[in-house]
Amino acid sequence: MSRRAAILTASTSKAAGEGEDESGDRLAAFAADLGAEIAGREIVTDDRKAIADRLRRWADEEHCDLVLTTGGTGVAPTDVTPEATRDVIEREAPGIAEAMRAASREHTPHWMLSRGIAGIRGGTLIVNFPGSPRSIDEAGAAIAAALPHALALLRGEHGGH
Repeated sequence: MSRRAAILTASTSKAAGEGEDESGDRLAAFAADLGAEIAGREIVTDDRKAIADRLRRWADEEHCDLVLTTGGTGVAPTDVTPEATRDVIEREAPGIAEAMRAASREHTPHWMLSRGIAGIRGGTLIVNFPGSPRSIDEAGAAIAAALPHALALLRGEHGGH
């Protein structure tokens, strides 16, 4: 059974049609490299309710195994993706976000400003990535090996630990 993933870009400027969604492209490639079928991609404005609504839809209605977000994880007033994610998850998976931040440390002095989180809603793992395509590659490399195991556990597949 293949895994299904959705990609959600939180960006008011991209939602208005300004520029290419390079970060969404990188996340889609990352999910495909994990063996996931891309169930869909969306771009929404930096609005907490809009982001939370999309996360609920991808988890509850579309039954995606994995939802990856990009954008809205910094400290600007409009950066609300972590709050929207907390509104919908049932349990946090802090080690994922910690690993992503740690991977960024050697690449930018601003690594500690990333507020992205990861968590679980039902059988769906939701992971907030930074908005920078380069940061997506760095953070993704840090968690790629653990994600298939996490997704298998969420599906009730109890492999070796």
